[in-house]
Amino acid sequence: MASGLNRVTLIGRLGKNPEIRSFESGKNARFTLATNEDYKNKSGEKITHTEWHNISVWRGLADVAESYLKMGDLVYIEGRIRNRSYEQEGVKKYFTEIECDNMVMLGGGMQQQDGRQNEPQQEPTPDQIFSPNTSADDDLPF
Repeated sequence: MASGLNRVTLIGRLGKNPEIRSFESGKNARFTLATNEDYKNKSGEKITHTEWHNISVWRGLADVAESYLKMGDLVYIEGRIRNRSYEQEGVKKYFTEIECDNMVMLGGGMQQQDGRQNEPQQEPTPDQIFSPNTSADDDLPF
């Protein structure tokens, strides 16, 4: 029996273009991802809370991120939380990121081969993505 589970699933928009680095072990891409949560406060006013996540992808997924992702794109991310620390000018700093092992591009914004912009796709609702009525034969995005 497993002693724990470290699994993260996010759907959000890129906050910046991926930053690419190459290492002997392969390519790495890092970017931020914004997820939004809407709720109403006591006075009934709609509030949107944005949470920012640091995403790190390696090897083949880094190649995909480098070639196809840009700021504002909608993506589905699966991975695990990694906490890291480093020392800067004698001060220990902590950093939390999502180490991605599965990524699916959900939104439009990609260029067609002739350079024209694709029509933006409507952002899927949670009901459309996680529908309990989905059969095994459906073509799921992930």
